[in-house]
Amino acid sequence: MLDRNANARVRAQLDAAEKLRDAVDSLRFAAPVVRVYDPLDYAWNAFAAYVERYGANPKRVLFLGMNPGPWGMAQTGVPFGEVAAVRDWMRIDATTGRPADEHPRYPVEGLSCRRSEVSGQRLWGLFRERFGTAEAFFAEHLVVNYCPLLFIAASPRRKGGEGARNLTPDKLPAAERRALYAACDAHLRAVTKALAPRFLVGIGTFASARAREALADEKVELVRILHPSPASPLSNRDWPGTATRQLVDAGVW
Repeated sequence: MLDRNANARVRAQLDAAEKLRDAVDSLRFAAPVVRVYDPLDYAWNAFAAYVERYGANPKRVLFLGMNPGPWGMAQTGVPFGEVAAVRDWMRIDATTGRPADEHPRYPVEGLSCRRSEVSGQRLWGLFRERFGTAEAFFAEHLVVNYCPLLFIAASPRRKGGEGARNLTPDKLPAAERRALYAACDAHLRAVTKALAPRFLVGIGTFASARAREALADEKVELVRILHPSPASPLSNRDWPGTATRQLVDAGVW
């Protein structure tokens, strides 16, 4: 049973997520974007379970990611939500739906998905290695995403057929970014107010830059760590060791 303050923190986060969901779902994105997935729509039950279980207490550290990966949050509703970490370590077993307009190359299968989100595997693997249990990690930490949307862009294939690729929010046209970022900034401020972290850790350059702009007037220490994406050569050379050193040097750990 949550106390009154814990209930208020959870409600504030869920209210902020609902407002973000409604705001971004009203936006439209031009080519090359061909599909937009919003896990706050079809995977709301899983996202809400994550917040209710692990977001009730104040946090000393808030980790901020960019947006859902196709085999992570897009499947599970949890930020950086690599399936095994969500199912086995966090023990979140909520059912998820599917996007209304699903792309054949990016099917949503929920916890049945056999693909692994490498970034999430690395991130949650580091936390599991350092803290042991999910409860120990979430006692002072939480992970959130800046943008809730997965953008799928057209990618013509040499032999024909409908190819596709993951498109990150920073690659959108400026006008589309402005409307999207306004909604995401408001959400980040609301979550920060609810959880009152001392540190906000941007996972990668994009998240760090957005946090710096959105939280310019907030009393929170901003820290940046290397993104765990396998697309980064540096991340493929001992990402856990690099991220840990960055967090220790910044006084987060």
